[in-house]
Formats: sequence, structure tokens, C-alpha cells
Amino acid sequence: MVYASARLADLHTAGRAANGMLRRSRVQLAPYKAEAIIPPWKLPTAEEDRIAYRNVGYNLYSDTVTLPTEPMRQAMARAVCADEVYEHHTPTIEFQQMIADLTGKEAALFMPSGTLSNQLALHLHLLRVGGPASVVCDDRTHVYQNESGGLSYHSRAAAQTIMPSNGHHLTLEEVQKRAILSEDQHYAPTRVISLENTLSGTIFPQDEIVKISEWAHEHSLKMHLDGARLWNVAAETGDSIKELCAPFDTVSLCLSKGLGAPVGSILVGPKEMMERARKFRKLFGSGMRQIGGLVAAAHLSVHDTFPQLRRSHDLAHRCAEMLASRDIPLTVPCETSMVCFDAAAAGYDAAELEIRAAKLEPPIILSYPRLVFHYQVHEDVVERLAALLDEMKSERR
Repeated sequence: MVYASARLADLHTAGRAANGMLRRSRVQLAPYKAEAIIPPWKLPTAEEDRIAYRNVGYNLYSDTVTLPTEPMRQAMARAVCADEVYEHHTPTIEFQQMIADLTGKEAALFMPSGTLSNQLALHLHLLRVGGPASVVCDDRTHVYQNESGGLSYHSRAAAQTIMPSNGHHLTLEEVQKRAILSEDQHYAPTRVISLENTLSGTIFPQDEIVKISEWAHEHSLKMHLDGARLWNVAAETGDSIKELCAPFDTVSLCLSKGLGAPVGSILVGPKEMMERARKFRKLFGSGMRQIGGLVAAAHLSVHDTFPQLRRSHDLAHRCAEMLASRDIPLTVPCETSMVCFDAAAAGYDAAELEIRAAKLEPPIILSYPRLVFHYQVHEDVVERLAALLDEMKSERR
């Protein structure tokens, strides 16, 4: 016992000495300077801002290139923030309910991307039954072509894809032929039908969607919609978002494409499913904390930008007519904000067209063979593009 007490005393003495050394060594450290680690943030100058907003008006690469408006910037800067993972952020809760009401669904969940909202919806639909499964979709859809193989990677499901015979949209007859209703052990039974509206800017006829939905639900299949640009459908047809969403169990709506928010999509569906989606959103590493600024921008995008979408459609139609007048064929009909065309069929070098357009002042940014018009595109972009095409044609003579 005497030895143990002496040993403890030695340890206490050593500990006090070590603490003293630490205190002395901390005092001797140089003051922390952030600039030694990372340079200070530089706000853009007024001129840089002006050029950026001018240039976005000639950027036809995608409708994801839009920039936050000044009211959106102010809303983001002044937004109330709280931890959304803990569901402490009232504006997010209110915004989600607003979108749920707009779509006629029970609940909604804010997501950082449309890929996540699509993949979570499909994953949850497939989890309810388990085992081998397949999803029927158009061969051209985003969930199959542009989401890094997420359907097979995350959900281990097969894709039963269809290339529409009409070149425009799937029909009930095509879905019926491709869907696997058998429980035969050799096959992966179809559990979900996933549609996209718009697709390459074309509008999926609502009456055909309703027919597919009725048949699907008769056979206990779930319906999911990638409605990234469903806002454009509503703007063009006059149909309500609620009506367009009605045939589907879940819908993904993008806020950062045509609507112009800097970040975000939103998934809508049954309340119980959205509660499960919140858990899987966290599992996939996408729980978000202080997102007040993002939600403020998303709210403004629906309130302020949605009513402006029709103008982008008008510009796209004007561009389609301009191309047709120069014998440049469209590869799909221009029905909303996209123009898909075949410059090579009219003797133009597509790569040269992109390069020369980008060298104009201000530059026109193209993503051949698709042009995407958004609400910030300038009125004269079609005339400037027409002048370039005419110049290139005259050089071939």
C-alpha cells in the first residue's frame, strides 16, 4: 500500500509538470493566422457580376446554368437557419408542405439533387417487396442513362427498357409487352414503372400516362415520375401540377433546372414513404444542416420563376423555326424549352459550330445536338445564332 501511494504521488507530480509544460508551450505559439492556411474570399466586382449575368443569357448548354437573381441572393443571405437534419428548420418544413399540397401528395422531402430523389424513390418502392425485381422505363430516361447506373448499383434491380416505336413516348401496349408480371424463378418481376416528363423537351401525353397508371395499379405495380421539368409541362399545357402528378405514387421535381434555384430537388409521395426516405437520405450522406439559404432560393424559384417559363418555350420555338428555315432538321419535336437538331444533315460541321459560337463576343455556349432555353436567355440569342449559321454557310460556297 505504501508503494502504491508513492507511485500515485509520482504520477500526480508528473501530470502537473506535464500540464505546466503544455501551458508554457501553448503560450509560446505564434497567433493563428487564417491567411497562412487559405487566402481570403474575394467577392466578385460589379463588372465581373455584370459580365456573368450577361453571358448566362447566351448560354444554351442547359437550364442548370442559370444564376441566382438579386432578390434570390438577398433571400439567401437573410434566410433564417436551423439544423434541418434534426427537423428544427421551420421554413423547410413549411416549404415541403407547400410542395406536397401543390402536387396533391401527403408529404415532400427536400433533396440536394434529382438523381438522389429518383434513386431513393425507386429504392424504397423496390424494398417493399424484396428479392429480384425490374423497373420498366424508356431507354432514353435519366434514371437509366444518366444516373451512373444507380438503379442496378443501389437497388440491384434490372431495367426493362423500351425504345418507343413512335419516337416520342411510351404507350400502354409497349409497357404491357415489356413488363414482367410472372413470378417464375427465371425472371425479375416488374415492380415499378418509371416515366419521365418532359423527355428531351417533349411532353408525355397525359391521357396515355393515365392509361399506363391504371393498368399498373391494377397489377400492384408502383408508378414513379422523374418530373425534373414537369414545371415546363404545366407552363406549356396549362394543366395543374396536381393533375400531372395524380397518376404517380412518387414524383421527383427539380428546382435547379428550369426554375433556376442554385441547388435542390424535392420528392413527393405518401407520408410514411417520405419518413423512410429521410432515413435513407441520411444513409446516403445527404442529410443537410443549415439549409435556410437553399430553401429560400427554392421557394422563390417556384413563386417567381415558374410563371416565366413560357417565355423560354417561345424562344425555343422561334429557334426551331429559324433552323427549319435553313433546312436544318429537328431530331425530336420542339414542344417546350429544348431544341434538338442535326446540323450535319444540312452540311454544317457541329464541332466547328460550337467552337465559333463560343468565340463570339459575348460567347454563345452550345451543347450540340441539344439547345436548352431557360428564363434568363436574352431575346437576341436566336438572331445571333442565325447570323453565325448564315456566315458558315456562305463560307462553303
